[in-house]
Amino acid sequence: MPDINEKYPQLRSFLDYLQFEKRYSVNTIVSYQNDLEQFFTYLVSDFDAPAVNKVTAAFVRSWLAGLKSEGMSARSINRKASSLKSFFKFQVKMGVLPQSPMTTVITPKINKRLPQFVEEQQLDTLFNHVEFSDDWKGRTERLVMQLFYASGMRVSELIGLKESQVDSSHTQVKVTGKGNKERIIPISAPLLAELVAYIKEKPVRQENTPNVFVTAEGKPLDRKAVYLFVKEKLSLVTTIQKKSPHILRHSFATHLMNHGADLNAVKELLGHSSLAATQVYTHNTIEKLKEVFKNAHPKA
Repeated sequence: MPDINEKYPQLRSFLDYLQFEKRYSVNTIVSYQNDLEQFFTYLVSDFDAPAVNKVTAAFVRSWLAGLKSEGMSARSINRKASSLKSFFKFQVKMGVLPQSPMTTVITPKINKRLPQFVEEQQLDTLFNHVEFSDDWKGRTERLVMQLFYASGMRVSELIGLKESQVDSSHTQVKVTGKGNKERIIPISAPLLAELVAYIKEKPVRQENTPNVFVTAEGKPLDRKAVYLFVKEKLSLVTTIQKKSPHILRHSFATHLMNHGADLNAVKELLGHSSLAATQVYTHNTIEKLKEVFKNAHPKA
């Protein structure tokens, strides 16, 4: 089978565009690359590698139908279709195509899932009653989870946080999010004091690490390790199915909304590019209101 990048050089130029112009994260680019390479491999094996300007909606529908027959979820199929939409939109922009073949491709409908979150009381138990080991590892794990919940940061933002991004004079942190967009997140004075003390006592390596959070050996935290200890600690206080750093982000946003925070403010704190992505948290607020009504109204 011929090399996909040789057969379809437009793939490489699109991925370069995502990296250097859109400034997408490595994980996002890898996701696009996997989806697109899978599609082009299918074109090579089943349709004798048609040129990009010969790809029709029928080819795309055939591929998506095959994924569905293999049992792939509607959510995953939609993500792959979204990757194709972005790719062909770029080809139109570059003058390779007059029109995207995706304009007539209908993707499967998916039921919107409400974001799972940890209850406030459960997080209170986590930070006030669950024991973290009395060493650098335990101190790091506790402070990482505190900052996840206090800031709503994504895992990549938190493990990549640099000392220079902690602004003590204004009690805030400057976060670099998706697309290298910066945003300011206020944090409480007690949490700031813990961060400052933690930074001062960081283990020193031969090459000084600018990252805020490090291991006992002074190395930057590993994403997989963060997922593991967050899951372990959340398992002690909640039975929800997903127990990841992103659940603490959902908890941050949901609790803000439940306490009356402005939707636009929550959008800015989360670093969402559109309000639509933030509006999902209003559904949880409505569910909370229903629960209050049911428990408190005499006629409920």
